[in-house]
Formats: sequence, structure tokens, C-alpha cells
Amino acid sequence: MTAPTQNTSRRIARFRKLSVAGIATAGAAAAALTLAPSPAQAAPVPANVSASQVAAAADVPAAKKAEKAEKAKKQYADNLDGWIKEALDIMKAEQIPGSYEGLHRNIMRESSGNPNAQNNWDVNAQNGTPSKGLLQVIQPTFDAYHVDGTPHDLTDPVANITAAANYAADKYGSIDNVDSAY
Repeated sequence: MTAPTQNTSRRIARFRKLSVAGIATAGAAAAALTLAPSPAQAAPVPANVSASQVAAAADVPAAKKAEKAEKAKKQYADNLDGWIKEALDIMKAEQIPGSYEGLHRNIMRESSGNPNAQNNWDVNAQNGTPSKGLLQVIQPTFDAYHVDGTPHDLTDPVANITAAANYAADKYGSIDNVDSAY
């Protein structure tokens, strides 16, 4: 009876060694994955460094992907839906809060979606600065809250939306919090 017991003991000892080695390997892999920085944890990139330069520093295939992405700039429809989506992308990059629903709701109330809408009857118009555009912004407010990278044109749909959302974020926390004339 000693022979089967010795074989069993050897198998158990071998199994334990393999188990410990397997656990150690799995633990090392888990630690490596945990300690490796994710893109969300990566250090911020200085403004003067392009995405392709960052990718090139990491590896060549990623640099080629970044170059393709820069060449294939996102296209937006030339309509209310496209203007809102483009504005939202700019707002996201500039950390200006707001949602599609909040922008759309306010645009429909203010201008019915007409980028050339102009208010010629309120107090602003009486004072010589009529509200204009999708979100009915007056020129001084547009100038103060204009978002870089958009045209410096009050009736440009995307510039009007982003400036108005920037203003609303400053005064109300977000365009989503605006439910009447602002």
C-alpha cells in the first residue's frame, strides 16, 4: 500500500508546485496590467504637441493611424442636426457642458432652427443690439463668450451655438438648465 500512497503524494506535490507557479504567473500578469497606465491615466499632452507626434513617439503604426484620423476630419451635415453635433464636439473639447437635447430645445424656442433669425422688438433691439442666430445672442455677449476655433460671425450656426452654450455655462451651469429667455 505504500507504493500507491507515494505516487499519490508525488502527484499532489507536483500539482501544488504547478498551482503555485500558475497563481504566481497569473498574479504577475494581473499586476502588470494593473500597473500599466491606461490612456485615461496618461499624462496630459502639451498644447504644442500634435496627436501624430505623440503617436509617433509611442510607435509607428499608431502614428500612421493618427495621421489618417487627422486627414479624415469629421464631416457634419449642413443642417440643424449637424450644427448641434459639431458644436457638441467643440464644446466637449473646450469642456463646456451641454447636451443635444438642451441645445435643440433652446434653439427651437429661440429661433425655430433659423440661423438668420433676428429679434427686432425686444429691449436689446431697442438699444441697437438685436439678438441674432439660432440661440438669439447679442453681439457683446457673442464677443465675450466666443469659442476659439469657430468663426467670429454671430450668425454662423456653430459659432452661435458654442458662444451661447459657453455663456449659459457661465451664468447657469449649462445650456441644459435654461428653460426660458436667458
